[in-house]
Amino acid sequence: MRDTHTRAAIATAIRALNTPQFMPRFTALLRCVAAFDNLIVIAYCGEQRPEALYREYVDPVVYLPMDSEYLQGAYLLDPFYLQHRAGRDAGVERLADIAPDRFRRSEYYRSYYRQTTLIDEVAVFARVSPGVTLTACLGKDRSSGTRFLPREINALKRYEATLSALMETHWRDYQPAPGQPKQALPLSRRLQHVLWREHGIQLSPRQAEVALYILRGHSSRSIARALGISAQTVKVFRRQLYSRCAVSSQAQLFALLLPLLTRLTDAQ
Repeated sequence: MRDTHTRAAIATAIRALNTPQFMPRFTALLRCVAAFDNLIVIAYCGEQRPEALYREYVDPVVYLPMDSEYLQGAYLLDPFYLQHRAGRDAGVERLADIAPDRFRRSEYYRSYYRQTTLIDEVAVFARVSPGVTLTACLGKDRSSGTRFLPREINALKRYEATLSALMETHWRDYQPAPGQPKQALPLSRRLQHVLWREHGIQLSPRQAEVALYILRGHSSRSIARALGISAQTVKVFRRQLYSRCAVSSQAQLFALLLPLLTRLTDAQ
């Protein structure tokens, strides 16, 4: 019976393509597959600031920091955004499956993500043009206080090709607002430049890379795997980083660097 309802919802969404009724129909289709408390469609355009194309929610608290914090710079630490930068162009991913090993211990999580009250997130990816990726992020927050069920994740993955194709077709003419160029200096280089300009702090390229991994919630062992170096070497870079920045904890490092994220999109 569920598959029958889902197929009918797919047909209804197809008929609504390129009309104002698409998102209500697409949302209804998603609800046939999984129950969620909130939904937001975000367009990631190269490395410039993303744009929220659609949002709905039960509890407005979930998106209170979206415009003031996430879209202004915190997105640079988001695992879903990093999937876009890695070239992900379709399919479904659960945040818990791609987040760093210490995501919930990171200052990004503690200072930004936790205030959204999100408990679980799943994203449907779609590539609408070179450099432009859409994500439809389904969330579970304090409204229900639950996580997605395994059968819901499996169902989303079963229909992922259809969901991605619908998004690609509906937004195929999407053009990002004029802004920063899609090609930019590596984020670590931009962090070096902004730290020097704002605070007179000079980091080496590797120290800047390690700083970004720490902010995203990676352990020393996880950073070592990503950079192809030993965990002991990462610890050396971490000590050097703390010394250069005159901080003694991850919380202090985050307090120093988070305000700078909003400037990194301008340091091209």
